[in-house]
Amino acid sequence: MPHPTTLLAFPALLAEIDYVHLLFGAKGVVLAVVIILFLFVALTVFVAFYKLIHVSMAQAQSITFLDKFWDSKRLDDIYRVAEQLKYSPIAAMFRAGYIELSKVKKAAAAAQQMGGDQSMHEKMGDSDNVERALARARTSEQTKLENLLPFLATTGSAAPFVGLFGTVWGIMEAFGAISASGKADLASVAGPISEALIATALSLASAVPAVIMYNYFQRRLKVLGAEMQNFGNDFTNIVKRHFF
Repeated sequence: MPHPTTLLAFPALLAEIDYVHLLFGAKGVVLAVVIILFLFVALTVFVAFYKLIHVSMAQAQSITFLDKFWDSKRLDDIYRVAEQLKYSPIAAMFRAGYIELSKVKKAAAAAQQMGGDQSMHEKMGDSDNVERALARARTSEQTKLENLLPFLATTGSAAPFVGLFGTVWGIMEAFGAISASGKADLASVAGPISEALIATALSLASAVPAVIMYNYFQRRLKVLGAEMQNFGNDFTNIVKRHFF
């Protein structure tokens, strides 16, 4: 069991550690690894805050749009609202479907003016065009929502290995220097190894938040994707029931 005086001295030892020296006192490959990991940490923080704002706005505006959609009786009124909700993926789907529906209605009106009428097969083809427009818009919006998430996944999986590489390299250099000097006491070993281990600490500081935020955003986007799918089905049914 450690002596009581040793336990009392442990916080003082921690206070005496110069973390700035550990971070930037390394040289060569270890220093390059530390700089790379610092970039990982900074970019992870930026991406996390950016995606948090982006996804939150997308969900908030989608709720606003759905409330307006189900409360309105005219599609053109809903379209004017959808134009103002630029961050809502569901509003973007509606805009795409509404524009395609307008094209189909104009084509049908032109056919009637020419004395003809659409067959049931042609009407079903027109409704399929609207459905395809909704599907394309949904895919496009999902791609936008998932933007930068691969970086979080890459950081979570690659950063520990980058840090491990820096640590192993630093320990190799430390033992090489010890072998060259012929000294193997604790004072000559602790410093270089501490500088090497800082790479592992930095890798965990970037990887752990990246994995947590990636899973968090994946869960929110899964819910939002289900809402987009449900809206696409509902809008398609409304179009088929009232326009075809």
